[in-house]
Amino acid sequence: MSWTEEYSEKVVSASEAVQAIKSGDRIFLTGNCSVPRMILGALVDRGQELEDVEINQALTVGSADYVSPEMEGHLRVNTMFISHNTREAVQNGRADFTPVLLSEFPLLFKEKHLPLNAAFVHLSPPDEHGFCSFGVEVGLSKSPAESAEIIIAEVNEKMPRTLGDSFIHVNQLDYIVPVDYQLAELNMGGGEPSEKVDKIAAFIASLIPDGATMQLGIGAIPDAVLNHLMDKKELGIHTELFSDGVIDLVEAGVLTNTQKTLHPGKIIAGFILGTERLYKWVHNNPLIEFHRTEYVNDPFVISQNDRMVAINSAIEVDLTGQVCADSIGTRLYSGVGGQLDFIYGASLSEGGVPIIALPSTAKDHSRIVSTLKKGAGVVTTRNHVHYIVTEYGIAELYGKTIRERAQALIKVAHPKFRDQLRREAREYHYI
Repeated sequence: MSWTEEYSEKVVSASEAVQAIKSGDRIFLTGNCSVPRMILGALVDRGQELEDVEINQALTVGSADYVSPEMEGHLRVNTMFISHNTREAVQNGRADFTPVLLSEFPLLFKEKHLPLNAAFVHLSPPDEHGFCSFGVEVGLSKSPAESAEIIIAEVNEKMPRTLGDSFIHVNQLDYIVPVDYQLAELNMGGGEPSEKVDKIAAFIASLIPDGATMQLGIGAIPDAVLNHLMDKKELGIHTELFSDGVIDLVEAGVLTNTQKTLHPGKIIAGFILGTERLYKWVHNNPLIEFHRTEYVNDPFVISQNDRMVAINSAIEVDLTGQVCADSIGTRLYSGVGGQLDFIYGASLSEGGVPIIALPSTAKDHSRIVSTLKKGAGVVTTRNHVHYIVTEYGIAELYGKTIRERAQALIKVAHPKFRDQLRREAREYHYI
């Protein structure tokens, strides 16, 4: 049987496809801007017929119907990164959170710590050889999909065909649901950055040498940094994700990837979060290679890039250098993501620059604190931290004593909190 005949035989509607799901099953759900909406919607429609179906995922963009109170006892999310649409469900106990490094996320399924009955994936149309691309979300999806007993795939005419380790053959799919809708979009830049964010971005840019390879985390700060790099030369990208701002750097001749020591000439990523402009740009673009996250985020792979720059954010940082980025006290907020993967990888790199950046305040509270809130999660330990950047400057902590760290962090805290921080630092005998 040819692959085209096999494809035709596997085509079903979304409601027919989800009949394969049974009570007690564990499902992997492709996430980010690649959530397969039709299949997920059909599962929700059938939800009341099912009991104790577990949906495993990372960040998802889109509807939260599948974590609504009505689905309790029927569908339950187990997320490894808490996104906006699942946060309330996790915080209210209707959904679960599993802490894990992003580099190890696919291994939970691949190594059968969480064996999968099914995977819901979102693919491009097949090429002339019968290979579909995972498109805008490769890194977190390919290994889990290959680990599942069955694969239910939406094949979307609007999904770009991305290159690298991004393909799966039609003969590996069990059910195919043809769709034709626009992918979810996420504008990472969100317009002009605030004055505070722009100052932070400028300080970060001052730490980035010519010829650097960069990782860019999620949020306004990493995206704003791109605006300050137009005078740099021969930059490269090795990152779990990137967004629209990278296009402008490539078109300006700043981002060439020629000085990379690993995968020279290529942008390496696991997935993208962006707009239709980005999706069209990555389609069949040989400049970009997508790879599995267990490869992209491996600190020992990352470290092979000389002058590796990692840019990540935080919720708060204490005076010893502990970085909380996944919770607000005991309230779970996001996840470790790839922060520690890249901070550690950059620290092992020749000439590497690991950066944690954050505004000095939030809602009139200092984010540089004497002690983390009760229950706060430490994502980057004080043993891993190198640079902390706020709108007031750069605190270089690596190799520094607790006394030196506390003094440096107080200098980049908001001025109105510095006296209080000094008093508390003396109380704890930090200074």
